[in-house]
Amino acid sequence: MSQKVDDDGYTKGGVVDSNDRNDLPGYSSDVAVQEEKTYAYDDSRKLGVTGAVFLILNKMIGTGIFSTPSGIFAATGSVGVCLFLWIIGGILTFAGLSVFLEFGLAIPRSGGEKNYLERVYRHPKYVATCVLASQMILLGFSSGNSLAFGRYVLFASGSDAPDGWAARGIAVACITFAVVLHSTLPKWGIRLFNVLGVFKVIILLFIVFSGFAALAGHRRVPNPHNFDNAFRLEEGEGYGGGGAYAYSTALLRIIYSYKGWENANYVLGEIKNPRKTLTIAAPLAIGGVTILYVLANVAYFSAISKEELATSEAIVAGVFFKNVFGDSAGARSLPAFVALSNLGNVLAVSFAHARLNQEFAKEGLLPFSRFWASNKPFNAPTTALLLHWIVTVIVLLAPPAGPAYNFITDLYTYPGAWINGFVAAGLIYLHFSKRERWESPWHTYLPISALYLLANVFLAVVPFIPPDGDKNAEGYPYYVFPVVGVGVLLLGVVYWAVWTKIWPKLGGYKIVAQRHEEADGAEVIRYVKVYNKHE
Repeated sequence: MSQKVDDDGYTKGGVVDSNDRNDLPGYSSDVAVQEEKTYAYDDSRKLGVTGAVFLILNKMIGTGIFSTPSGIFAATGSVGVCLFLWIIGGILTFAGLSVFLEFGLAIPRSGGEKNYLERVYRHPKYVATCVLASQMILLGFSSGNSLAFGRYVLFASGSDAPDGWAARGIAVACITFAVVLHSTLPKWGIRLFNVLGVFKVIILLFIVFSGFAALAGHRRVPNPHNFDNAFRLEEGEGYGGGGAYAYSTALLRIIYSYKGWENANYVLGEIKNPRKTLTIAAPLAIGGVTILYVLANVAYFSAISKEELATSEAIVAGVFFKNVFGDSAGARSLPAFVALSNLGNVLAVSFAHARLNQEFAKEGLLPFSRFWASNKPFNAPTTALLLHWIVTVIVLLAPPAGPAYNFITDLYTYPGAWINGFVAAGLIYLHFSKRERWESPWHTYLPISALYLLANVFLAVVPFIPPDGDKNAEGYPYYVFPVVGVGVLLLGVVYWAVWTKIWPKLGGYKIVAQRHEEADGAEVIRYVKVYNKHE
């Protein structure tokens, strides 16, 4: 009997029987893997506008705004250009939001880019899924947030050199704490990062209002005069003169700071009335964050000299507090609060990425999927958290001694430019292809899609162009993070070839994606082995 294929290219299945799980690649043929723990929420338990706003805000406001402004100024050498790029980052975030809204409201399932890439790039089958899995698993780490936590802890303790291996050691302790907490006391992990999420907003507001005070002259250092000839391009000790390469890395770091705007699309199945909720909540959250980010940068420039800002790397907020409030014990407590904010981001990111890792394992995409999909022994994704911990620690310890924060944030953000570029290109294709019969409650106009596509092409290509100045200005060759980023994406293609071509040929089967409806109404996708007839 032939199987029906839906618009997304999957075969349609019925309610899943436990025996179906035995066909998952990587699973034992005689042991049921893992009882699916999917929950069907009624509308009273789904997120409304307020819940969706805080879901996005808590993920967006994080390490980036407290740390990345140093690298952005160092790359550009201009106060005015820096502020302009933060505004551009907000505009690009709105453009990306429009693209994701059109996809998300047409395909109202949790999963974000996974659903969108699978809808557009059906040939070769499963290659888009494997590439995305490679990026999410290998580069979906918490290293940047963990390292910033370590550096702010050292800064708050009065250390004159909050950098190097001491900060990395504290960072390893930070991610270890987060993983152990989520593994053993998952409810307390969620409660803690929710509380710290609200705390992050308060800290950012405090920086903004402190900046107003600094502009009025209330600071412990002389006026840095950063707003005199604000748009002048300068070259100084550690900043300016990097050319197009520097501007692309600056924009990458700004996009890192805005990361999280797409958070609601990953849990779209748990949002009440997605069309109404997201069209209100997402622009409100992103607009508010953009304003706060620009004002926070104005605050930093009001009290930190250009030379000091360029060399402060991941402790910008700490230097700002010191210059405004002095070096008292009370002033040192403020960086400690920023460290707690960073901990909140580590908890949130490890929580989300571990569950994404587990979903890939449940679908049978990973080697030893049965192991990575387990919820034992505390009904939490312990092994998926372990995978996240391993990748995070490797990225923390692998870079050479010295400053590593900018490298880690660049490596984290860069492959996303390729993924987002393909998502934007896919939407443009759907608009122009009558054969696709694409419809969505939300429409993204071509100039917006094209802007988002071109911006991501710029971010993906320009880092390969040598900078005008020192080619090892960050302490590592300029080409390292784009080469590693592209290498990870290509590794997904290699894995796809092994998983769908080589192993099936040797085993006498083929891989077929099936969308099943569970007894509770939840939809899941499984990649199933279909053996050849002679078997």
